[in-house]
Amino acid sequence: MLKDAKSLTTLPAADMERAKRWYQDKLGLEPVEEMTGGNRYETAAGTGFTIYPTPNPDRGGHTQLAFGVADLDSEVTGLKGRGVVFEEYDMPGLKTVNGIAEFDGQRGAFFKDSEGNILGIVQMD
Repeated sequence: MLKDAKSLTTLPAADMERAKRWYQDKLGLEPVEEMTGGNRYETAAGTGFTIYPTPNPDRGGHTQLAFGVADLDSEVTGLKGRGVVFEEYDMPGLKTVNGIAEFDGQRGAFFKDSEGNILGIVQMD
């Protein structure tokens, strides 16, 4: 059953070398496997994601990958120090202040990677 399966995210990249450098320089992540079909990254608790090459310029207009963190403020400060630029939103149900939003009893922040994919960090209880 799928409920027992580990789920993984895939993100498109127009330029794999640029994406690899961005994830290393900005997020401190290195691929655990580099394949013709993409680079695989692992994160905590057996989770992870793959960045795959594609000439398709379309990107989702929504959060495509989120990281759960214990201290959102610390993560935002650290990422800003590495040059990550956080998105600012002001729409019904989502308003950011200094890059941080409060929604549904949670706090989160959102940014784009080098390929235009929207990533998020969410403070977990």
